[in-house]
Amino acid sequence: MHSKPPVRWPPAWWVGEAIGTFLLVFFGCGSVCAAVATGAQVGVFQVAIVWGLGIAVAIHLTGALSGAHLNPAVTVSMAAWSGFPRSRVLPYVAAQMLGAFAAAVALYVIFGDALGAYERAHGIVRGAPGSEATAMVFGEFFPSPGGAPLTAAARARMGWGSAFVAEVIGTAVLLLVICCATDERNRGRPRVLAPVMIGLTVTLLISLLGPLTMACFNPARDLAPRVFSSLAGWGAVPFETNGHGWWAVYIVAPLIGGWLGGGIYRTIFRSAYRG
Repeated sequence: MHSKPPVRWPPAWWVGEAIGTFLLVFFGCGSVCAAVATGAQVGVFQVAIVWGLGIAVAIHLTGALSGAHLNPAVTVSMAAWSGFPRSRVLPYVAAQMLGAFAAAVALYVIFGDALGAYERAHGIVRGAPGSEATAMVFGEFFPSPGGAPLTAAARARMGWGSAFVAEVIGTAVLLLVICCATDERNRGRPRVLAPVMIGLTVTLLISLLGPLTMACFNPARDLAPRVFSSLAGWGAVPFETNGHGWWAVYIVAPLIGGWLGGGIYRTIFRSAYRG
């Protein structure tokens, strides 16, 4: 009798999602940390290009292990439209959340002193109203605080309804690009440069929507670092600054946008490529 090979845990796909999401958040949120705490980046594009390049690196390193979803919106969309096993949705999301949380911890260890110095220099009391100015290096807020407490005038730039629509559309565009850039029947796809195209798409979207919603498109990227920031001294601020809008804009909207983008690809682009 031949014995079955032992089941290895964690499987390669779980490791790929955890490490890939760690890299995505480490590079992306790291660029926000550097921008806020040290002024290293000037303008939204410099933050956006670091995000894009970080995503490209993460996809290149982990694509062969897990398909490099690195985002619950991608996983849910693939399960809805592309035959991804639904039994793996929750394990994938768990790996993504763990990777994103670990990246937030690593960034706090690295940038904690710089963030504290920034708060002291600008009279920001961590955990008090206005400390979204630094909490933004982990979770996201609308509109982007830009390293300063949100004022009534700033809040008028972006209500939760507009932010919700922005995140739906942005995530739909991202999923459409992901599906089209990786479809072998698309003769115009960039082939080995698909991760770069996906990363540059995120760069474009952040450049456009970053000043308004901080351009999430990824529930794991937001929720896990947001929870960490609450535990690290910001308390209720990450969950109260935008009221209930935070979960609608940064959790629900990307999931809807991912489903929509995958559906547009499936019903329009996939058939066109087949023809």
